[in-house]
Amino acid sequence: MKFILAVLTASLGVTHGLENGLARTPPMGWMSWERFRCITDCKKYPNECISEQLFKRMADLMVSEGYLEAGYDYVNIDDCWSEMQRDSSGRLVPDKKRFPNGMKHLADYIHSKGLKFGLYQDIGTHTCAGYPGMKDYFEIDAQTFADWDVDFIKIDGCYADERNMVDDYILFGEFMNKTGRPMLYSCSWPAYQEYNGIIPDYEILKKTCNMWRNWGDIEDSHSSVESITRYFSDNQQRIQPHCGPGHWNDPDTLVLGNYGLSYEQSKSQLAVWTVLAAPFLLSNDLATVPPEIRELLLNKEIIAANQDRLGIQGLMVKTFNKIEIWKRPILPKVKSELTQVVAFVSRRADGAPYAINVKLADDLGFTDNNYVKGYKVYDLFDKERKPIFVPSNGSFETRINPTGANFYRFEPKLNIILRGMTDWDY
Repeated sequence: MKFILAVLTASLGVTHGLENGLARTPPMGWMSWERFRCITDCKKYPNECISEQLFKRMADLMVSEGYLEAGYDYVNIDDCWSEMQRDSSGRLVPDKKRFPNGMKHLADYIHSKGLKFGLYQDIGTHTCAGYPGMKDYFEIDAQTFADWDVDFIKIDGCYADERNMVDDYILFGEFMNKTGRPMLYSCSWPAYQEYNGIIPDYEILKKTCNMWRNWGDIEDSHSSVESITRYFSDNQQRIQPHCGPGHWNDPDTLVLGNYGLSYEQSKSQLAVWTVLAAPFLLSNDLATVPPEIRELLLNKEIIAANQDRLGIQGLMVKTFNKIEIWKRPILPKVKSELTQVVAFVSRRADGAPYAINVKLADDLGFTDNNYVKGYKVYDLFDKERKPIFVPSNGSFETRINPTGANFYRFEPKLNIILRGMTDWDY
């Protein structure tokens, strides 16, 4: 399907912007699509079909398994939730068999757990799976979602009018604002534009959406994760400056805990998504996530880095023999020097861990100045390992497993001469 968009009309110059105060850090939660797709046969697949019971079960697990406490607070329904026809007043209707109590009931249940409720729709005439889309119903749909107490709206771009897609996203966002209910707005138009070689207008995106999909749907494979990661590294100079509090680039869901990623590959996706300041939206069956993967997803230090309030998206800074180095600045800050998280990501599959030795200034781009003596380095994947100290003019060595990643936090320490101290560990 082609999504060639016309030049934006002059009306864009008078839009009011989103201004909803949401998503000050990357959103965290759970979303159905990658793992559960459009499974609607509840008789044959009772534990997997898109239904009220599935989302209640996931909400319960979000609480009991510690995800809510860790910061994952959205439970999001993706495609395939509605009837195939609107009602006589033009309103969307949840599938009566799979959602017998309606969306307001489900929202109330999710909210009773301390969670937030998300829902999917499409800016075109139909959703990607063929259910009713929003075209010509923007105002009534925005009010319907507000009446259902929706907190997060993901709007896809299938079956959209190519001449009006961006205008339509902006218009729907304005109707959302008019409802008076704060609803996080997740858009998809950049993915459709990028696939057709059109550079999205990120200034308009930031005024319209809280987050946006930049590229294609993630699938349950390491090759899919690599492909999306490659898009972000290839285009980082263009897209990185537009990420920040309230507006995030979205590489799609975390697929840890499904079928396609090994433990090492799970570490790789988690590390890169953290550096990218990406939304942490899980798409898995929370009931079957292995303990070691659950531990990764609940890693407090990694979540803290992802949720850093500066909201700076990191970059891939260097590649050595198929080892990518990704770096992101975060708090705390020492004078003018920020802490850095650094991921060493292996694209090697030659069977043995690969050792790499890098110079902090020359290879990692750390500032070599007279007030930072060095860095206290923590291994974010090893809770028990004590930090080591690396001088600012020194080097750092690590050994990365095939297709995996190592992930570290480098905290700057002031020069003891300038501080008049006798110990670098202040």
